Amino acid sequence: MEFLVRFESSPPADLSSEERDRLRASERARANELRAEGVLKRLWRVPGRRGVVGLWEADDATVLHDALASLPMFPWMDAVVEPLATHPQERQ
Repeated sequence: MEFLVRFESSPPADLSSEERDRLRASERARANELRAEGVLKRLWRVPGRRGVVGLWEADDATVLHDALASLPMFPWMDAVVEPLATHPQERQ
């Protein structure tokens, strides 16, 4: 099942630059693992914002939640998830 996930992450402003860098590197590494597993399909940046839009694939919403929760930035993530259904024109 495919999901469109829109999110913004806002880690605490008082994180040290070293901790912020470590968090970003950990987030990137985990995202790459999710890509390799076929869960994370595509990512786009939202121009002018700190937002991200992603196409994800998971067996169900619980599996998707577990994947999102595995991201190091999850504690500071505000996400909106939209399950996607195939349009009739795409079934050709």
